[in-house]
Parts: sequence; C-alpha cells; structure tokens
Amino acid sequence: MRSVFLALSALAFTLPALAQDAPRLFPSRDVAVTYRVSGAGPMQEVTMAWAAAARLMRVDLPGMGYTIADFAGQKGFMVMQMPQPMVMDIPMAQAASHVRALESARFTKLGADRVAGVACTNWRHEGPQGSGTGCFTDDGVLLRSQGSAPGVQGALEALRVSYGPQNVARFQRPAGAPSMQMPGGMLPGMPPAAKK
Repeated sequence: MRSVFLALSALAFTLPALAQDAPRLFPSRDVAVTYRVSGAGPMQEVTMAWAAAARLMRVDLPGMGYTIADFAGQKGFMVMQMPQPMVMDIPMAQAASHVRALESARFTKLGADRVAGVACTNWRHEGPQGSGTGCFTDDGVLLRSQGSAPGVQGALEALRVSYGPQNVARFQRPAGAPSMQMPGGMLPGMPPAAKK
C-alpha cells in the first residue's frame, strides 16, 4: 500500500505549470490509464482517471477502494469499501510542499519513446526533494516514471491508456457515507509538510 501512495504522491506533485522547457504535467483531455506500480512492496496495478476540465483525478486501488484528488478545489478524500463505504479526508497541504519543491526542479528533455503503444517524451527532473525520469505525452499524460527521494524510491508504467469522456459523477463524494480524518493528518508513505 505504501508504494501505491508514493506513486500517487509523485503524480500529485507534478501538477502545476512549470517553466517552458518542461513537459505538460496534467492531462489536457479526459483519459484513464492502468499502471503497474512498484516500490517498497509487491508490484500492483492501479487505474487512474482524469476529468481534465474539472482538474479531478480518481485512483482505483484494487481491493481497497478509491481516492479522489480535486486539484482545483485543493481537497481530496479516500473511499474505503469496508462492508459499507467510509470516507477519509486527505489533507492536500501535505502535497503542497512537494509541489513547491518540484516547481523549482530542473527538467532535461531526453528524447522520444513509446509506452503501452502511445508516443511520449522522456524527461529527467532534479530538485531538492529528489530526482527521477518520466515519459509524458504531448497532452500531459504520464506513461512511465521512476525516481527517488531521501529514503524512498518507486516506479510506475502504463499498461493500458484509454482516452474518452469521464463521468464526473465518479469523482464525487458518495452521498451519506460517514467521514473520518486521516490518522496523523497525512497520507501513508508521505513525509510531513515542511514548516514555514
């Protein structure tokens, strides 16, 4: 589970607009991608879907539930399928410190590639929180990524990419589901936000 959250965090950290010599880091059109994720645990598959216009991301975690990140509204939550759905709020402030760090990262274009049959461009990034590589399509879909930060490393690679309209209802909080706060106030596998 830790490796999944690390991969999700890596995606969330790459959302703001960066310098011109950098890839587009948020999909410009609706898409769903199934990834193979590896890190500090067994390899897993997760499916991530983006409703591009609303800047929403949904991550389906097999056997656990799903996570929603609302980047426009700066909020997120996880829905755990226990026997009944339970909603756990995710403090987006944890990701914000990493976003700021990545905004100052230096990107280097490495060249063209293909992942899951889709063309992408490899980029290397280096910054204060770590370094790694990612292969992004021209329309902002991350197809492969690997990297490391102090004490952690992980990777993900797209297995299937499906462009098409996403039903925004799938990104909404389930009506009537009880809520709880994330224990300790952070995502598993994420370091605490830097103090100002």
